Amino acid sequence: MQLDLDQREQLARIGHALSTETRIQILQLLCYSKLNINEIAKRLAIPPSTVALHVKVLEDAGLIHTTLKAAAHGAMKLCSIASEEITISLASSTYQEEQKEEIQMPIGSYTDYKVTPTCGLVSEKGAIGMEDEPRCFYDPGRTQAKLLWLGDGYVEYRFPNSFLLGTKAKQLEISMEVCSEDHEYNMKCPSDLTVWVNGKEVGTFACPSDFGGRRGKLNPSWWPDKNTQYGVLKSWIINGKGTYVDEKKATSHKIEEFELEKKDYILVRIGIKEDAKHKGGMNLFGDAFGDYRQDIKMIVYYG
Repeated sequence: MQLDLDQREQLARIGHALSTETRIQILQLLCYSKLNINEIAKRLAIPPSTVALHVKVLEDAGLIHTTLKAAAHGAMKLCSIASEEITISLASSTYQEEQKEEIQMPIGSYTDYKVTPTCGLVSEKGAIGMEDEPRCFYDPGRTQAKLLWLGDGYVEYRFPNSFLLGTKAKQLEISMEVCSEDHEYNMKCPSDLTVWVNGKEVGTFACPSDFGGRRGKLNPSWWPDKNTQYGVLKSWIINGKGTYVDEKKATSHKIEEFELEKKDYILVRIGIKEDAKHKGGMNLFGDAFGDYRQDIKMIVYYG
């Protein structure tokens, strides 16, 4: 029998089984021959009922085997050693040092997009290109964007993954401030906002509104009150059990299926599925608009 410190339940059962002299004596007897309950009781001068209790503990620990054999009055339990040697390695992977990489991606640093009006980009100082003109999403000034919006489509980002060389991702978290998009703010404008990683769907957030009615906490003074003001901070999570939107499970896709270590980068798409039930557009907030001073944040735990 070979064990290590990660097999805690088994180690605890073995420790309990070996914690009394009587059970150790039973093991000593069984080293030389198979014995039934009555034979063990006679040799140790203790009641058979007491032997039966000790045998149950030893069997639960995997230290002995028992089989039922026909006897003159029913059946008898025949006991034998299960393993002549136990090796315990004082090693564990459960609490191995876990590393974390955090990346803030500016919302204007997308590498691909597909958008339809209403759409546009603004920096902290003003508009970038023409409003409702998708071709302006190629404007070099887009890297200064602090808020972007689209009526349908997606934006795509490439996150670095060089820190994963020679190691393995355990959990990935992506968080951002988002909401739906109407021409102006609209508290009754649902939209299904989806995140994909390396081409595989992570999950969809059913956003209820294009939020307004009060100013976003970070919005510059020139931003009109009639426009979208703020969003909600949402997290998409991938780990060894599946994918989640905040704490709600979205899919059964496990983190190894996303091949985060194998590609040259981690590709993140944020947008609206072609067959979405609610296609109410999207606002994506950077660190100078809305309520939260952050861009698109990715945290990867690995080790």
